[in-house]
Amino acid sequence: MTQHIVTDIAIVGGGIVGSSAALALRRKGLRVVLLERDLCGSRSSGVNYGGVRRQGRPISQLPLAQRAHGIWGRLPELLGTDGEYIRSGHFKIARSEADLAALEAYRDSARDFDLGIDILSGARLRAQCPWLGGKAVGGSLCLEDGQANPRLVSPAFALAARRAGADIHERTRVDEIAHDGQFFHLRAGNALQVKSQVLLNCAGAWANSIAAQFGDAVPMQSGHPAMAVTEPMPFFMHWSLGVEGGSVYCRQVARGNLVLGGGPGRALDADRARSDRASMAALATQAIELLPVLRHAHFIRTWSGTEGYLPDRQPVVGPSRTTTGLFHGFGFAGAGFQIGPAVGEVLAELVSDGQSATPIDAFAIDRFAHTSVVEPALAH
Repeated sequence: MTQHIVTDIAIVGGGIVGSSAALALRRKGLRVVLLERDLCGSRSSGVNYGGVRRQGRPISQLPLAQRAHGIWGRLPELLGTDGEYIRSGHFKIARSEADLAALEAYRDSARDFDLGIDILSGARLRAQCPWLGGKAVGGSLCLEDGQANPRLVSPAFALAARRAGADIHERTRVDEIAHDGQFFHLRAGNALQVKSQVLLNCAGAWANSIAAQFGDAVPMQSGHPAMAVTEPMPFFMHWSLGVEGGSVYCRQVARGNLVLGGGPGRALDADRARSDRASMAALATQAIELLPVLRHAHFIRTWSGTEGYLPDRQPVVGPSRTTTGLFHGFGFAGAGFQIGPAVGEVLAELVSDGQSATPIDAFAIDRFAHTSVVEPALAH
């Protein structure tokens, strides 16, 4: 028998954006149905690196990042867990004087956001970072940035939304979406049909297939970050690390394991990806150059996921350019974990109030209005 549900808002995608939007909407008293084809938080929101950083983001993202920073500080109150979130500090490494100058320029351009960035070089660098290899000439430290466990945090947003009254359906693949001019109609096989006035498209790397159905297709590509974790090692590093210009990123958790990422993995099919031998060899080489202590460490697990990347490496956040009641939140280019909770709140405000005080103009989907796009097949 088919279950029929009428609701105010339907959300496709139970990652950190969709789940945080569901929680925020329920706190506003609106009826919410969330449909997730797997388990909430099991895709990129749950298998990412776990960095919770503001520094290094485009200036246009910093209002969202600052808003998210406040949300992360209230996780126990909001979710009932801290998700292993700590403000451990985030250190971005410079490997040349040009890199160091770029970090100094970023510090100056972000000064209005009070990130508290401190530039380290020379004797200060060696005194505070004795574990760094010789290729590092300096770096940029943001002490209040940090890290968390995505496998705990992302599902916790969905659990909190469910406790708040959101109707969450996991392992529920959406097979059809239609709009009759007033309502959206979603069908999941023969088991479920949902009717709603508003639809939030938070389907991650698969969101473009939904957008395309409504004339909102964008030039999004899939990427597959290579990830690994080492055996436990004696604890030596509190900070989460990145590298100016890109390369390896790394953090050490309380148990001593180091979580690392960098470079591309590869897709196995439309739904699965992995880190292969070549990507792990490149990751190991780069990691050892920056952290010589890793020379004899063993990887105990490797993995990858699927992320959506737009040409400008900025997400799409906001209303459809074609369809009233449709809102998008996708395309975070591997950097959506920190800002995800703020994006969810902003989407909830757009739905309930028609606007948000957090500026999102840079993420409007109409910036791609004149871009030629090959529409993707439906896959969400």
